[in-house]
Amino acid sequence: MKQSLKLFQKSLTEQGLDFTFINNPENIAYLTDYQSEPHERIVALLVFPESDPILFVPELERTEVDALNWPYGLLSYQDHQNPWEIIFSAVGSVCANHSVTEFGIETDHLIVDRYFSLTKQYPQTTTYNISPILTNQKVIKTDQEIKLMKQAGNYADKALEIGIDSLRLGITEAEVVAEIEYQLKKLGISQMSFSTEVLFGDHAASPHGIPGGRALKKNEFVLMDLGVVFEGYTSDITRTVFFGEPSPEEKDLYRIVLNAQENALANCTPGVTASSLDFYARSIITQSGLGEYFNHRLGHGIGMSVHEFPNIMTGNDYELKEGMCFSIEPGIYIPDKVGIRIEDCLYLTKSGHETFTNFQKDPLLLISIK
Repeated sequence: MKQSLKLFQKSLTEQGLDFTFINNPENIAYLTDYQSEPHERIVALLVFPESDPILFVPELERTEVDALNWPYGLLSYQDHQNPWEIIFSAVGSVCANHSVTEFGIETDHLIVDRYFSLTKQYPQTTTYNISPILTNQKVIKTDQEIKLMKQAGNYADKALEIGIDSLRLGITEAEVVAEIEYQLKKLGISQMSFSTEVLFGDHAASPHGIPGGRALKKNEFVLMDLGVVFEGYTSDITRTVFFGEPSPEEKDLYRIVLNAQENALANCTPGVTASSLDFYARSIITQSGLGEYFNHRLGHGIGMSVHEFPNIMTGNDYELKEGMCFSIEPGIYIPDKVGIRIEDCLYLTKSGHETFTNFQKDPLLLISIK
C-alpha cells in the first residue's frame, strides 16, 4: 500500500471512523496516484480503517485506472446509473457487521448536494472533517514529491525564457501568453498551474491582472507570473523584466523588491515562523516608504495544488519544518503606474532551503527593444 494511504488509514483507526468519503481529485491523486478531472461526475475514494480502500470512477475512466494496476477495490458506473446506489452498496458490504456511526468528509471541498446525499443515507451518524489530517500529511513533502516539483520548476524557468524571447514592440499580453503555452505544449506540458499572467507597465499594478490586448510599449516593466503541472505537481514563479532602458527611479523600485525577497530567502530555514518570513520581506518595503503598496501575503504553500497550507503571512506563527514547500513573492503595486513582483518557490532542507525556480533576477533583466 502506498505510504500516504497507509498513514491516512492509520489516522482513521485512531479517530474511530467507519469510513471516509474522499472527493477532492488532488487528495485522491495523493493517496492513489490516480489523476482525473471528473467535471460533474463523481470520482471518489472510500477508505476504511481495517479493510482495503475502494476507488470509484465513471466507466469511461476505468481504462486509465486499470493502467495504474490499482490493487484494491475498483467500482465504476455508467452515466445512466445512480452512482450513490453503488457507493452505498459498497459501504454496506464492508461495514456489514456493524452500523455506520461516524464517517469522514472533506469539509473544504465537498459540495452541499453531495453532503446531503451522504447524510440522507446515514441520518443517525455524525460526520468528521478529515481535511486537517490530509493537510498535515501533505505539508511535508517526500523526496519523490520534491523531485517532481524540481522538474516542474525547470519547466517554469523554461516558460519564462520563452515569454521573454517573444517580447517585441507592439506585441500584446495575450499573444505572449499564447506563445508560452504553445511552446510548452510542444515540450509535453499540457497544463499550467493557473492562468498565465503577462502584464505590461501600469497594467501590472493589479497583482492579479488579466492579460488582454494591452500592447507592449518602449521602456516599461513586464511582469510574468506562471507555473506548470508536471506529473501532478505544480510550480510557480514570477519575474519582472524591463523592455528598454529603465530610469534610476525604476531601478530603485526593482532593487527594493529584490532586497525584500533576498532578506526573506536568507532566513528560510527550519524553525522560522511564517509570520517572521513575512516580516523580513515586508520590513524592507515598509522602510522604503512603500509599505502600503505591498498588499498581499508574502507566500503560500505549494505541492499538488499551487496554493496549499501554510500561508506565509503576518499573524501566522506556524513554525516551518524541513520538507515544507512554499513561495516567497514580495511586490510593489502603485496604482495606474507600475507593478513589480519577484517570486520563487522552495523547500526547506535540514539547515536551510533550496529553490525550485532559478531564472535570472539579479540584476534586473533588460530586454532590447525590437
